[in-house]
Amino acid sequence: MRWLFALVLGLACAGSLLGDIQDPPATKYGPSRKLGRGLSNIFFGWSEVPAAIAKVNEQEGNSATASYGLLRGADRAFARFGVGLYEAILWPLPLYRGSYCPILCGDTHWVHHGYSEFPPELGNESKYPYVREY
Repeated sequence: MRWLFALVLGLACAGSLLGDIQDPPATKYGPSRKLGRGLSNIFFGWSEVPAAIAKVNEQEGNSATASYGLLRGADRAFARFGVGLYEAILWPLPLYRGSYCPILCGDTHWVHHGYSEFPPELGNESKYPYVREY
C-alpha cells in the first residue's frame, strides 16, 4: 500500500513539473500586429523612396541615384502599399503560412534587397540603419 501511495504521489509531482509554454514563438505576431503593420505600410510605405535614394547614393553614387534609386524606391513603395492593403483588409485571418507573420521577406536574408517588417523611419533614431551613420 505504501508503494502505491508513493507511486501516486511521485506521478502527481512529476505531472506538475511538466512546463507549459506561456509565451509560444507565434505570439509575437497576432492580428493586431498584422493590422498595424498593414496600416503602417499603406500610410508610410512612401518613405521607401527617399530611403532607397539615399542608400543607392551611398553605395553607387550620384549617377545611379537619379535613375535607379528613384525607380527602386518607387518599386519598393508600391510593394509595401500592395502588401499593406492585403494585410489591412484580411487582418483577422492567419493566411500567410497559417500565421500572422509578415509577407515581405526579412532584411536579414538579403543584405541589400530585403524588406523590414515596418517602413523605414526618416530622420529619427531607429534600430534600422537607414539614416544615421555612426
